[in-house]
Amino acid sequence: MDYVSLTRLIEKMKLENLTPELPVKGIKLTMPDINRPALQMAGYLKHFEATRLQVIGFVEHSYFNDLDDRRKREVCDELMQYDVPAFVFCRELQPDPIFLEQAIAHRIPILSTKKTTSVFMAESIRWLNVKLAPCISVHGVLVDVYGEGVLITGESGIGKSEAALELVKRGHRLVTDDVVEIRKVSEDTLVGSAPDVTKHLIELRGIGIVDIKALFGASSVKDTQSIDLVIRLEDWDKDKEYDRLGLEETYTEYLGNRVVCHNLPVRPGRNLAIICESAAVNFRQKKMGYNAAQELYKRFQESMNKNREEEEE
Repeated sequence: MDYVSLTRLIEKMKLENLTPELPVKGIKLTMPDINRPALQMAGYLKHFEATRLQVIGFVEHSYFNDLDDRRKREVCDELMQYDVPAFVFCRELQPDPIFLEQAIAHRIPILSTKKTTSVFMAESIRWLNVKLAPCISVHGVLVDVYGEGVLITGESGIGKSEAALELVKRGHRLVTDDVVEIRKVSEDTLVGSAPDVTKHLIELRGIGIVDIKALFGASSVKDTQSIDLVIRLEDWDKDKEYDRLGLEETYTEYLGNRVVCHNLPVRPGRNLAIICESAAVNFRQKKMGYNAAQELYKRFQESMNKNREEEEE
């Protein structure tokens, strides 16, 4: 997403608008970062990131209130000549009458929050980072399996939705079916979510649309989930060699981030849900430092060495 409207931020963070006479609709936030204009109030305007949301904490509030009226107007003129989206006063601090007057004159909204400055900034930056992150849509199903985000991909009709339904019946949580919106929130993290239109719904061929939340309850669904593992379903090919040990990881890439990927051949009689569940548990074990394939290799090497020593004796 290229921008987030100021209205959405006000609703999300439950901000109070101290300048209701000014329109906030149409004001856009294009940067996930936030600025505290302490240096700018002191007169240093070089590198001033005016397009960011400006947060006034206790220090900035105290400094401004200690100025004489003439200097207050000068500071306001210097600050508000830029295209600032809004000022947010934390801790329910009330803006100085001159600051409020000048903000209205320059048509810059003044907002207020009960949260402390550090808490408000942390929550806002985290939320804006997600909303403003690069985003793509992929065809697949995203399920939270034992806390690991498993993205199931493959051709239409191969059984992705059926596998997701079985996983939900086994106590795991559905994030999205059919379309997965993937956002790159950091160099290491991809977060998947559902489009608003299809949230909590699964399409089953021959049955139609199923509402997972209505059928299995609120504990069976989740709004967002990091993508930790990709399982790519494909038709079984008897002439193709498939990895049977898993000594080396294979990866796929989304938005420049690499994610561990398993190619899973599909044939009648295979329980895809149990296999996906086992893949998630195995992936979790590897993150915790245990690799079953390496353990097998270690045992095999020890057995070979033992046999060799017995032969030499």
